[in-house]
Parts: sequence; C-alpha cells; structure tokens
Amino acid sequence: MFSSRSYDRLPQRDSSSQRTPGLFVEPHSFTQPSYHKGLSFDYIPNISANDFTDTSQGWLSWICNLVVIFLVYVCTFIMFPITGWFVLKMVPNYQRIVVFRLGRVCPPKGPGVVLVLPLIDQWQKVDLRTRAFNIPPCQVTTRDGGVLLVGADIQFRIWNPVMSVVSVQDLNASTRMTAQNVLTHSMSKKTIREIQTERVKLGEYLGMDINEMTRPWGLEVDRVELTLGSLIKSPDEDQMAPLIVPPSVPGLEGLTGSIQQLAMHFLSHGASSQPQHRDSITFTDELSSDPEGIITTPSSLEDLLSSVQMILSEDLVHKVGACFQFEVSSADGQQLKYYLDLSQGRGTVGSGSLCREPDVTLSMSDSDLVAMFRAELSPFAAFSSGRLNVQGDMKTAMKLEELTKLLKKNPS
Repeated sequence: MFSSRSYDRLPQRDSSSQRTPGLFVEPHSFTQPSYHKGLSFDYIPNISANDFTDTSQGWLSWICNLVVIFLVYVCTFIMFPITGWFVLKMVPNYQRIVVFRLGRVCPPKGPGVVLVLPLIDQWQKVDLRTRAFNIPPCQVTTRDGGVLLVGADIQFRIWNPVMSVVSVQDLNASTRMTAQNVLTHSMSKKTIREIQTERVKLGEYLGMDINEMTRPWGLEVDRVELTLGSLIKSPDEDQMAPLIVPPSVPGLEGLTGSIQQLAMHFLSHGASSQPQHRDSITFTDELSSDPEGIITTPSSLEDLLSSVQMILSEDLVHKVGACFQFEVSSADGQQLKYYLDLSQGRGTVGSGSLCREPDVTLSMSDSDLVAMFRAELSPFAAFSSGRLNVQGDMKTAMKLEELTKLLKKNPS
C-alpha cells in the first residue's frame, strides 16, 4: 500500500538570487537590499518617516490607479449636491481617519472636514486619546522562590494612527497580552523584597519594556502602576536577603540599601551587651506612609470628615475648583451620601446632598473611600479595577489626589 518512494524537499526562496519582475512591479524594487528582510512589516511603507510611497507598484498599475481616481473625482464633483452627504466626514481633534485608496494606505486625514471618495476608499477612525486598562492580579513565582499576586494599571495612547491600523489586527487584545507577558517575565526575575520596596521604579522599567514591543504598532505606554496582592508563598529562607532595621534606633529611616546595612553593622557592636533577638524582615513601600502616620489616620467616615474639614483652605479650592458628591454603600447595606464643595471660599464638607448639581458623582464602598483618602488606594487604581464608579469628567475626579496628598502630610 505504501511505496518506498522518497520525497524531495520543496525549493526554498532565495533572496540573494535574481528574479524577473512582473508587469505590475518595478524592476528596481527587487534589487533593493531592504526588499526581503524576513520581518512581518515588509508590506508597510516607511510610515515612521512620513514616507507613504509604495516602491513595489509598477508603472502600469500606477497609471491605472490615476485613471480610476480621476474618474471617481469627476463623478463625485458632477453629482456633488448628492455625494456631499457621503464623501464629507467630520473628524474631531482627538481622532484621525486612516484611508486605504484602492487598497493602498494614505497619510492620515483630519481634523476638520475630510473628503473620502466613494467606491475606492476604505476608511477607519482612530482615537488618539489616552486609554487605560488593568491587568488582574496573577500569580508570579519570584527569583527567591516566593509566590505573589501582582497586577498592574496601565495607561497608553496611539501616537501613529496608520501603524496602529496596518501593523496589528486587534490593538487592545494584543496590548493586554503583551503587557501581561512582560509583567510576568519581569517580576519573575525579582525577589519579594525588591517587588515590595521598589514598586514605583519597577513600574517605570515595566513601561519601558512594554514600549519596546508596542512601539512598532504606533502605541506608547504613558504610565504603569503595579498593584500588589497577597503573598501566597513565602520566599525560601536560604535565598532571602534580610534587611535588619530595629525601630528603636532613630536617624536610620532615611538610609536605604547597603548604606543602611553598613550602619546597622557598626551599631550592632555597641548593642552586644543586650540580649540578642531573632532577625526580622521589614518591608517598606515607596508609596506608603510612616507607621506612626498610619496609626493616626482616620479609620471611619466620621473621623474622615473631621480630618478633611481641618485641611480645607483657599489654596486647595484654587487647585481643585469643583464640587463632588459621594454615594457610599456601607457594609450593612445602607446608602450614605456625602458632599465635598471645593468651588468657592475655603470649601465645605459634610453629609447629605449638595444644593446644586455636582461636577462629579462618585459611587464606592465606605472602606474604599477611607482607603482612597488615606492614600492607600489611588483614584485611578480604584476606577480601573471597577471599585469606583464616576459620573462626570474623569479629569476632574482625578483632582482628588490633591486632597489625599494633604491628608497624607497632615494625618491628624
């Protein structure tokens, strides 16, 4: 049934050999050294340099395109009162239109009134505004053998609308998958201590790594903020690098890294007469406040209102200039309302509703509200994770960070 005939390997394409161009292709396009690079973007013109010329188009194809375009232009202008409803598009400042004319990409159009030819133009709108998404916490095995839940909140924008259309099919899904892979790969090279103490720095490095992979897509990551979850598995003791910081010694809070360990090495000799204690590991966070400040920060809504009332000032009203309505759901199911008016005078805060229409309405739980004003939960992270619902201008809602900064500086 089966014969012993041997099968020959199919001939492979040799980019160095001379080939005969066809009728619709220019001969010099085969002699260019950049014709076959082995990349997936060879079919895209040099868009990054604003060069939309297609060198692979032959002279006969070029003439045919000109004839077809000229005929469509003539028909469009002859029937202009009717065709004007179909060929004129309004493009706002935050959008661009990418046009494919007879299948070939053209420079982006907009903003303003844009002419799109019927029958031969295919177009797609691209939004240039900043977008945000969050990577849900996923398990990461660190270098020291620990398992930690790590997520991220990412802001990105499109800087080249043409490349975002022709380089990738689904931009949002590809960006999410790339960001999650880079996050898992980068955090696996760090220890538990490095992740918890250098969260801000690791977020900046993670943004640069994502940009290297997404820049050919016309996309740029503006901000990456890591969100740390629970510690599932403690790191191995033989691979841990403990940081010994006794809290009874003043003056060492500002020292970090090897300088702090060197100072503790000399101080440990002076305390040799005291009983020895077991070494402990103390993790610090760049975004968290001092332990003393955490004890005095408000832990209930009543304490929060009194703390906010004490820091209200005309300077804060000048920076924010908006009024907020908070719809808070408590743990026992009650719906509470609070207002914060930072639009006039020194500002007011209290329970109930505003006498006028608020600029922004925020809906969240009471625990999340206290955590947000204690600077433990940023408004952007709460909004990205779905724990905060905003009705109104998002940019105005983010101005609440000015209030959280003052609460952090004045915890009393």
